[in-house]
Amino acid sequence: MATWNSEQEARQQIKELVAEYYHDFKEKKEPYKEGERITYAARVFDEKEMCALTDAALDFWLTTGRFADEFEKEFAKWIGVKYAHLVNSGSSANLIAFMTLTAPELGERQIKRGDEVITVACGFPTTVTPVIQYGAIPVFVDVTVPQYNIDVTKLEDALSEKTKAVMIAHTLGNPFDLTQVKAFCEKHNLWLVEDNCDALGTQYTINGETKFTGTWGDIGTSSFYPPHHMTMGEGGCVYTNNPKLHRLILSFRDWGRDCICPSGRDNFCGHRFDGQFGELPRGYDHKYVYSHFGYNLKVTDMQAAIGCEQLKKFPGFIERRRHNWERLHKALECVQDKLILPEAAENSRPSWFGFLISVRPESGLKRNDVTAYIEKHNVQTRLLFSGNLIKHPCFDQIRGTAAYRVAGNLENTEFIMNNTFWVGVYPGMTDEMIDYMAKVIREAVESE
Repeated sequence: MATWNSEQEARQQIKELVAEYYHDFKEKKEPYKEGERITYAARVFDEKEMCALTDAALDFWLTTGRFADEFEKEFAKWIGVKYAHLVNSGSSANLIAFMTLTAPELGERQIKRGDEVITVACGFPTTVTPVIQYGAIPVFVDVTVPQYNIDVTKLEDALSEKTKAVMIAHTLGNPFDLTQVKAFCEKHNLWLVEDNCDALGTQYTINGETKFTGTWGDIGTSSFYPPHHMTMGEGGCVYTNNPKLHRLILSFRDWGRDCICPSGRDNFCGHRFDGQFGELPRGYDHKYVYSHFGYNLKVTDMQAAIGCEQLKKFPGFIERRRHNWERLHKALECVQDKLILPEAAENSRPSWFGFLISVRPESGLKRNDVTAYIEKHNVQTRLLFSGNLIKHPCFDQIRGTAAYRVAGNLENTEFIMNNTFWVGVYPGMTDEMIDYMAKVIREAVESE
């Protein structure tokens, strides 16, 4: 039986055993063999993440704690914002980002029920879900091919006297036209929420200034779900440079309370029992004053501990994604007569999440036939999420009502729904995997 002289010594020995466990049982030892399954995404980790998780488990703090504080600080520094707040998923990050803009503290810029938010139907549903659930009105605009992002020429047509915000995602690492979208928002005094869940690490340049996507708008969101650029298992983040929005984000994340004193630190602000709020008696405990209808969407410290180690590896992840995307693009250029290959947005350096491909209708090929061949040969494919969200069953009861609006037509959105798919470029992919994937895709379109 092990004996230790201190808790620190015990922790160290336990983590050394965990590291040995990783190397013995979790570390991949055999090189890739052609024909083995290639998933569109996977976790990339080593013993450091497992040891950090063990460290947090031994604390047994369980909820948000020291690792979450460390991650928020380091993430904010890395991405270049003043404030970053962890939540339990990217979808929760979008929920908090939107609900923050419904706060009465924002005065005339508060989003109220019936106000409009410009977005796209070609994307992931939880960019739009908070808008509909709150009772605001999403206004859907078409996208472009082969960038697969909002068509900025349609923005003015989507505008009305009720428009309060633009909330859209950067598609699979490729940023939307931030130059035009940001100028449009500034011109009309609109909020800009960047759903950055699929584009963490993408850089964009405006007027000679280069920043990460997610930091150009008023609020940015990220996801740390396992397939994403980095992972905590579940997890997400909401970030901003605006001190008022920072305080509101914390409130909506933490039950809607007015107090933002750190967990476990009573009366940090020094005014716990001397305030007057709403119709409560003066001096009511500030820890239990609720200024908003909020949630509890915090992350656990165990998840944050994994994130702390992932963040250290993240710059290397980005470069590998770029390498894989470029290698795959080059290998498929010979079949561009049958496939539309993706193109990076101008003024950008994407951190690619995936490689989007559209089957040219004039080729006579069908998307489903192509993906069936690719899947049969052990390469995983994905569609561009909802394709056209309006066509899904969740719209059945509101389809054709005033609950949403379409500005213009969704011609390219329809095209993507019927002709587009994507494959992965995650950093765990080797050149051999990329080459096999390209070979299978070429075969899929040449054999038809």
